[in-house]
Amino acid sequence: MTEQLFSKDCYLKEFDATVVAANGKDVELDRTAFYPNSGGQPDDTGLISFGNEDYIVGSVRKDKGRIIHYVDREGLKEGDSVHGQVDWVRRYLHMRYHTASHVLSGVVYRETGAEITGNQISAEKTRIDFDLENFDREKLKEYEEKANSVLSGNHPVVIRFITREEAAKIPNVTKLAMGLPEAVKEVRIVSVEGFEQEACGGTHLANTSEAGKIEIIGAENKGKNNRRIYFRLKLA
Repeated sequence: MTEQLFSKDCYLKEFDATVVAANGKDVELDRTAFYPNSGGQPDDTGLISFGNEDYIVGSVRKDKGRIIHYVDREGLKEGDSVHGQVDWVRRYLHMRYHTASHVLSGVVYRETGAEITGNQISAEKTRIDFDLENFDREKLKEYEEKANSVLSGNHPVVIRFITREEAAKIPNVTKLAMGLPEAVKEVRIVSVEGFEQEACGGTHLANTSEAGKIEIIGAENKGKNNRRIYFRLKLA
């Protein structure tokens, strides 16, 4: 199991690690700050350095508890002591979008009771899908304004780990319609203090004020009880 440094410190940009396995361009480290493609949040990119050699990390994925870094060339081998550097511009933008999506989905949930059925973050915009029968497009501006009121409210965003049993006692701890997988024994909770909390494995800001402002740019029906909202971020 790879130690997931990003789970506890989302602002960690560099780290030292040891290569535990290398299969061509696929490299596994004993610990990493590189976020793998998961939960609608894109993977990190960056560099892994060994001595005077730099290897470009083009993608990162999960594989049965292991995190695999795909680099641009072969050369790294088991036992190498390496230094990792996350592309911070890319990561920080994803953090802004992820925290903002929690706030917007929290507003929609409060207003409609709709649970999230899917989401996808990108550098240009983010989409969130909701389990919602009817879609009141006239309400979108209201959702946007309420979400921006929360973002500008300087709410701390706190990460903590609790047992599955503790999580089960928290009302609406996850708004994902699928719920928590049975295999999950320890739950990572992301709390926008004074607003909402939910189970989440992604990277987040330390304060909502860092996100900027949400601008809802579109909405569409994606089938029965599936409504999609698109938004982008702009600096406040």
